This record gives sequence, structure tokens and C-alpha cells, in this order.
Amino acid sequence: MRTRLLVTGLFALLLAGTTAAQEAPAAEDAASRLTASPRHGEWVEINTSRGPVNSWVVYPERADGAPVVVVIHEIFGLTDWIRSVADGLAEAGFIAIAPDLLSGKGPDGGGTASLEAPRVAIRDLDPEEVRLRLDGVAEYGLALPAAADAFGVVGFCWGGSTSFRYATQQPQAGAAVVYYGGAPAAADLANLDVPVLGLYGGNDNRVNATIAPAQEALAGSDSRYDVEIFEGAGHGFLRAQNHEELAAANTAAAVAAWPRTLAFFREHLER
Repeated sequence: MRTRLLVTGLFALLLAGTTAAQEAPAAEDAASRLTASPRHGEWVEINTSRGPVNSWVVYPERADGAPVVVVIHEIFGLTDWIRSVADGLAEAGFIAIAPDLLSGKGPDGGGTASLEAPRVAIRDLDPEEVRLRLDGVAEYGLALPAAADAFGVVGFCWGGSTSFRYATQQPQAGAAVVYYGGAPAAADLANLDVPVLGLYGGNDNRVNATIAPAQEALAGSDSRYDVEIFEGAGHGFLRAQNHEELAAANTAAAVAAWPRTLAFFREHLER
């Protein structure tokens, strides 16, 4: 395990380079990115043991089998931004699947798009149902003819916490990336057998207060939990790169975190 506090701001942004900054998916670019993407993306209904889950699947352009990454959405549900994150992962060579975990929770069996307050519905989700639905999505991805035999998960905010918890529940996952999501309880961390990368904004103590207890719970174990905290960045920094007050720090954090995410998945999922 290791923790790094990364200084962000104008110097870090210049150091990282503008190309990386443009590649880090931001909310304001989501619609245009999806429209302009040359990659094949499609809506699919994935049958799981807890009912059908409407999902956005994006395929990379590569000659061999691609690892699968399941993209777990924020408390806002499956949005265009999350779909653009999936497209960014496909651009990097992964089959990306973004499930709508609110599928069937809206009027007439709808999902996120049918709900006036997705964040309220998210809070009512049964964690066990979420786990089983993620299992079904991962199984679907691994069974795709274009897939390699490896998958990981990444999540944001509520999805970040869910990604971390899922890493303690599904040892077949090859890696988990947690964007500003709280860590599971110590009893759950005792089951962790999946490498985890945690990416956090320095101005997010509500979430960051869970980091040290998780590190203490994992001390002495073989579990890998890498932590990077981006000074000055806030909660949701990857999405909110144009935050009114934290734009420079959030953008610099995104510029550093996104390639770190891709490198972590390549390290653990490419064989």
C-alpha cells in the first residue's frame, strides 16, 4: 500500500500537457464526445439474476481480445458523462460496459432517464441486488466474442464506493479503481483480494476520512490499495473540470488521474 499527495494547479497542468487534459472525460464535453466517437457503441439489455439491466457498451478498435471494464455510475445514475467515460476507456483499448443500475426502478419499469430524482432512488438500492447485477454485467462482458478473459471495475462517487465494495465481494475481478468513493468497513476489507487504486480530491474530507481506517485494516495483508490525493481538487473532480471555484485544481487532478487509471488497468488486466 502507498499514499501519495499530488500537488495540482497550473504547474501540474502544464507538466501533464494539454493532450492528456483533453482526453480526461469532462461533463461539458460528454455530448460532443459521444457524437464524434468513431468507436462502436450500443445499448444492450443484460439479463441478470436480479432482472434486466439496460447498459451502454463501447468497443475498442484493436486486433486482439480486449479486457472488459465495468463502469459504475454516480449517484445521478447513467448519464451521458458516464457513457463518455466508457467511450474513453474504449479509446484506450478496453471493452467498456456502463450499466444503468436503476433499471426497472422508474415508472413503467424505466431506469435513470425516467426518474425525476435518481439520487433518491440510488439510496434505496439493495446492495446485494447491486452486487448480483454487477456479476451479471461482468459475465456478459466476458462472454463477448471480442473480450479477453479479464475484467475490472471503475466507479465514481456512489459508484466509487460501490466499486470498492465490489472488489471485496468478487475476487475474479482483476482490478478496481475508486474515484472519490468511501472505503468499505474493516470486516469487508478482510475479504479484499483485488488490487485497488483510490483517486481522491484533497478538498473532500467526507470521503477521505475513510482512507486511513481502510489502510489500517489492510496493514499486514497482501492486499494492494494505492492511494493518490490531489491537492486542492474537490469531490467529483473528473466530471467537474469546469467547477466554478475549483476548475484549475479539478482539471489538473483529472489530467493526472485519468492516465493513472488506464495504466492501472493495463497493468492488471492485460496479459
